[in-house]
Amino acid sequence: MNTSKYLIQIFVFTAAFYITGCSSSGPSINTDDPQKAFEIAKRKFDRGDYVDAIEDFSFMKIRFPGTEISDKVQFYLAESYFRQKEYLLSAYEYDNLLRNFPLSQLYPDAKFKLGLSYYELSPKYPLDQGYTQDALNELLVFLELYPEDKNAPEAEKKIKELRNKLAYKNFRTGEIYLKNDNNKAAALYFQSVYEDYIDSDWADDSMVGEAEALINGKKYDRAKEVLEKFYKLFPKSDQKSKADRLLSRLKEFQTSK
Repeated sequence: MNTSKYLIQIFVFTAAFYITGCSSSGPSINTDDPQKAFEIAKRKFDRGDYVDAIEDFSFMKIRFPGTEISDKVQFYLAESYFRQKEYLLSAYEYDNLLRNFPLSQLYPDAKFKLGLSYYELSPKYPLDQGYTQDALNELLVFLELYPEDKNAPEAEKKIKELRNKLAYKNFRTGEIYLKNDNNKAAALYFQSVYEDYIDSDWADDSMVGEAEALINGKKYDRAKEVLEKFYKLFPKSDQKSKADRLLSRLKEFQTSK
C-alpha cells in the first residue's frame, strides 16, 4: 500500500467517527426494499443535500450488502463526498468501488473520478507531489483502458497539466541550483525535465538551462550536444535567442583552448 492511500484510510476512519458523532438525525431509510432506499438517498443527492445523502448511502452499505444496487450506493457515496470537496474521502470510496465491483458499469466513471480526487488534492509545485503522481497514474490508466470514454478529453487535459506541474518543479529546482553555482546538480535536474516530460511546456527551457549549466561546468562537448538537440527538437522555441547566445559563448571557449 502506498503512503498516500494509507493516510487516506486513517483520515476516512477518523472522519467516519466525527460524522457519526455530529449526526443528530441519523439515516432516514425506513424501508427493507433496497431500490426504494436507493431512490430516497438519490433524491437527496440530486437536490444537493450531500451530508444527508452521505448518511443514507453509508447506512445502505451496511444494511443492503451484496444487492443489485450496491455498486450504485458505493458510487454515489463517493460522489457525495466529491461534491462536498472532501477529496480524501471521495478517493477512498471510489477506490472501494474499483476493488469491490470490477464488473460494474460505473467502473470507468469511478476510475476517472478517483484520478480527479487525487488531482484536487495535488498541491502547489514546491510541496510534496505524491498526490500529483497518484492522479497522473490513475488518469493514465483510465485513458489506456477507456480511450473513447466521454471523460477521455478531460483526462488528457488533466494529464498534461499534471505533467507540466511535475516538470516545472524539476525546472525550478534546476534554476535554484544554477543560481547557487551548483552546475552539476542543475544539469541533472534540467535533464530530467526533457527526458521525463518532453511533451511539457518546460522541455525546451530545461534543455537550454542544462546547456548553460554544462558550459559553466566546462562540459563543452556535452553542452554542444544538448544545444544541437535543442535546435532540432524546438526550432521555433522562444528560448532560441538564449540558445544562440550560449552557442556563441561555447564557440569562444572552444576556440580559446
